[in-house]
Formats: sequence, C-alpha cells, structure tokens
Amino acid sequence: MTCLTRYRHARAESHARATPERGACVSQVWGRAFILGLLAWSFPVFAQSENLLPVPSGQPVHLSDVLLDNNPGELWVRFRFIAPKIGYTAGRIGYDVASADMEHLCQTLAVAYVAKHELEPARVVISLSDRPIEFGRSSPDATQFFEAYRLEQSQCIWEGL
Repeated sequence: MTCLTRYRHARAESHARATPERGACVSQVWGRAFILGLLAWSFPVFAQSENLLPVPSGQPVHLSDVLLDNNPGELWVRFRFIAPKIGYTAGRIGYDVASADMEHLCQTLAVAYVAKHELEPARVVISLSDRPIEFGRSSPDATQFFEAYRLEQSQCIWEGL
C-alpha cells in the first residue's frame, strides 16, 4: 500500500479480521485539527466543550483517529471515535441510539474530510468504542459499534456489513 506523504504508516500487530493486510495510514495531527476546526466553525458550542463532538444523542464523543485503509484494493476511510457511554447494560447508550450518532458523524465530519483531502473511498467506516483500543487489537471487555457508508453526492448511504 502506498501512503500519501502527509500520512504516516501504521501496522497493526494482530491478524484480526479488521486489520488491513498491509497496515493502514493514520492521519497526522493536522487531519484531526481540520475536523476540530470544522466543528468549532459549524458548531460554536463545540469550541467550548473540550473537543466533544455534537451528536443527536447528546452523549460525549471525541475523535480518536482517522485511518486510510486499502481493503483488498479499495480505499476505506475509518473514523474512530471514543464514546464512553455506549454499551448493552441498563443506563448505557445502545446501538439503536448510537447508530443515529454514527450517521450524523458520517454526514457532518466524514463528508467534509473526504472532500478536503480529495479522497475517493469505496467506504467510510464510523466506529464508536467505549474506550481507546489499538486498531486491530481485540478487547473482549470493550463495547464497539461500527457502521459502513458509501458516499454519493456528498451523502452518506448506509452499507450494512
């Protein structure tokens, strides 16, 4: 896989199914800064909320990283978020609510990021995790939700995996 010069190469140490065969390119800090700047401009409340992203559920969500992944010949852009309140037990935010948050993050962040960097991904993957997890690592105690989308005319179209 060839990474653009503005990205550094990161290899996962596991052979988990989600791990790209040849690694993934992780965007540098300026990619995250672009997203944070976009949010502060679009949502003035965001600038005062310690980098929390506005989502429909109101849960605290922040960006962990952005990965460019050539998944067997296709570019997938993975946006990884930390959402500490997700889970399956009482009082936690379940998948049914979090799925609306993921669609919102795709539409408000991923579309702008892909356009800004002139990327043409086959898929955009939005993931929420209740704690930081190294990409490609298994963590049985963690809760993670994933959704995949294709982009058509600046719209996120859900692709059930």
